[in-house]
Amino acid sequence: QVQLVESGGGLVQPGGSLPLSCAASGNIFSISVMAWYRQAPGKQREFVARITSSDSRDYEDSVKGRFTISRDNAKNVVDLQMNSLKVEDTAVYYCNVAGWTTDWHSFDDWGQGTQVTVSS
Repeated sequence: QVQLVESGGGLVQPGGSLPLSCAASGNIFSISVMAWYRQAPGKQREFVARITSSDSRDYEDSVKGRFTISRDNAKNVVDLQMNSLKVEDTAVYYCNVAGWTTDWHSFDDWGQGTQVTVSS
């Protein structure tokens, strides 16, 4: 059983910054990929950023240069630092973590989501 707990999010003005964090816990043996997705009202969930166990990072084009994903392997935490926020970044942000449990089962789980609202 793996649990994901997200923190951060909230209301920020355009151009502002906001950090998100997601901590994974449970019977985790290893984590391969940690990622963030978002879902705006009336839209499908979309990829935002991904970081692998080898520290390889990918970003959705619209957030490149503004968002930074990082992970703490010792704590099983993935962070998303969001800078220069735009109104169109408003969405519910979800963390997604994939890996293996201590009893050799693969997992691919989602956090509960945290609201990010960019508005003046």
